[in-house]
Amino acid sequence: MPTSEKVDKVEELTAALSSAKAIYLADFTGLDVAKVTGLRNKLRDAEVGYQVVKNRLAKRAAAKAGISGLDEHLIGPTAIAFTNEDPIAPAKILQDFADEDDAFSIKLGFMDGQVLSPEEIKALSKLPSREELLGKVLGSVQSPMYGLAGVLNGLLRNLVGVIGAIEEKQKSGDAE
Repeated sequence: MPTSEKVDKVEELTAALSSAKAIYLADFTGLDVAKVTGLRNKLRDAEVGYQVVKNRLAKRAAAKAGISGLDEHLIGPTAIAFTNEDPIAPAKILQDFADEDDAFSIKLGFMDGQVLSPEEIKALSKLPSREELLGKVLGSVQSPMYGLAGVLNGLLRNLVGVIGAIEEKQKSGDAE
């Protein structure tokens, strides 16, 4: 019979997984407490949840959340990272950490109903963040407007110059 603590943990994890935009499973075997704490802090700063849970409880929570494809990867020590914000941020943090420490590895990810392999997560981690992409789009939209404004200012300057030249010519013509 499950304890109320385990039932609560499954319900809490089910709620987190159900609302997550992205979920990542990682193997943290061989990491010391200081490294795990550092990783947790980086993830917390990016508003990413990170939990180490028993595989059996994670399987139940995933099933309740309607997420399939995780069961076969819930073997051995497993940490779950999930986010309701930018789905690329945890991929970047986890991949950077995996690149720094060989003891840490990403098992798989889950985003938009699709299971992501470690290779796909690595590719995803190289993408710019949502804010960077929005900045690039905004810059590409603003750039032609600034160019148009520059051209119009140049035309106005030329028009003023032409009017000034005509005025000077008329003054010199009147003086003759």
